[in-house]
Amino acid sequence: MLNDQQLLRYSRSIMLPEVDIAGQDAWCNARVLILGLGGLGGPAAAYLAAAGVGELILVDDDRVELSNLQRQVIHSHEACGEAKVASAAVTLSAINPDVRVTQLAERLEEDALRAWVEQVDLVLDCSDNFKTRFALNRACFASGTPLVSGAAIRFDGQISVYDPRQPDSPCYQCLYGRGGDDEAMTCSESGVFPPLVGVIGSMQAMEALKLLAGVGETLTGRLLLLDGKRMQWRSLKLRPDPECPICKGNTQDAG
Repeated sequence: MLNDQQLLRYSRSIMLPEVDIAGQDAWCNARVLILGLGGLGGPAAAYLAAAGVGELILVDDDRVELSNLQRQVIHSHEACGEAKVASAAVTLSAINPDVRVTQLAERLEEDALRAWVEQVDLVLDCSDNFKTRFALNRACFASGTPLVSGAAIRFDGQISVYDPRQPDSPCYQCLYGRGGDDEAMTCSESGVFPPLVGVIGSMQAMEALKLLAGVGETLTGRLLLLDGKRMQWRSLKLRPDPECPICKGNTQDAG
């Protein structure tokens, strides 16, 4: 049950007929894992905390550096040298002290990653390398946990949802096969336009909240691509790869 303070805090969300009390309750009772507390994970975590998601599990083994501050707005100048999860936790607690924050300042490998994914309702992939993205995709499809994936580099961003609960959902590996060049994906190697990560990270939060409350249509089966220089969006339909070793069971069930 929401108390009077919570009813006031979340009143603008509750006013939406699609959300109402039931949707807000779903958010308040949800556990969400965010992997990566940089340019994408920061704004995503901030909006999820503001919306009242019950528990945020923050996973990142990195520390705040001066070069991060150009785009990673969840961290302050004073946080340089601190673990990113600790810095983010301070900001999130200031936004909404009711939200529980679990800090994992470590790199989760296969077994540990799957164990944590199995305990949550939803996962946000805000990482910056193919190895982590593929591992997270495997863990989510093995455990039946929806995955909201975002990426941003230079002036280009993308976002999609991979939902193993849906029989016709592709997975991340359907889109990227065996991966690509990790160096080309990193902001440190290629640069990134500062507000771009805020746009994509905020959209990840939007998709996460929709999934948790059952609101509207999600990006399952679609990939949104943003050309930030021209401010143009493209939407591509995605289908499961029948030969994909991760989700081909979904394809068989759908057939």
